[in-house]
Amino acid sequence: METDSYKTILKPSEETLFKEKGSKFFGYAFPVLNEDDVKGYLEELKKKHHSARHFCYAYQIGVEDVQYRANDDGEPNNSAGLPIYGQIQSFEVTNILIVSVRYFGGTKLGVGGLISAYKTSAQITLEASEIIEKTIDIHFQLNFQYDLMNAVMRIIKEKNLTIIRQKLELACEYVISIRKNEAQIIFDIFNNLYKVNIKELES
Repeated sequence: METDSYKTILKPSEETLFKEKGSKFFGYAFPVLNEDDVKGYLEELKKKHHSARHFCYAYQIGVEDVQYRANDDGEPNNSAGLPIYGQIQSFEVTNILIVSVRYFGGTKLGVGGLISAYKTSAQITLEASEIIEKTIDIHFQLNFQYDLMNAVMRIIKEKNLTIIRQKLELACEYVISIRKNEAQIIFDIFNNLYKVNIKELES
């Protein structure tokens, strides 16, 4: 059975600090859903750390259709963004941006040293973050007449389903949320109920 849950963060992490040979790496994790979120957080950090030289980051967005990006921001190729992204993969989180802001301390770290420092900065930032698990949910719309209300409500209660919204006018319309792995079973139950129309909504 494929997994129908994923890990993410709901709020920004505490600021973390990692020091290596005089260089300081300030680490941050932010919850993001799109590239505009990413740009907004990067702009905030650039105002906060206006004298820092490098704002290296990686992000991953999406659950089943995943987008990601790793940025070295002036550090040698693949010495910063990819080590940060490696920690996102290692912690198995998504919808997240991790930024490591570097103040140069006067001593060059070399590519190996940079890879290690950015990886460590990302790791301690993720350890400082509150990681939660969320389910992948499917939404169905149910349309039915009032005489079926009791039958529909019985299934909703028995199966512990969540009603997201309802419209009770000439007929009834419910939108319900179901964990992905249970969606087909629930669809079949309602689909077999005479005179209930059920359809999946685009998420």
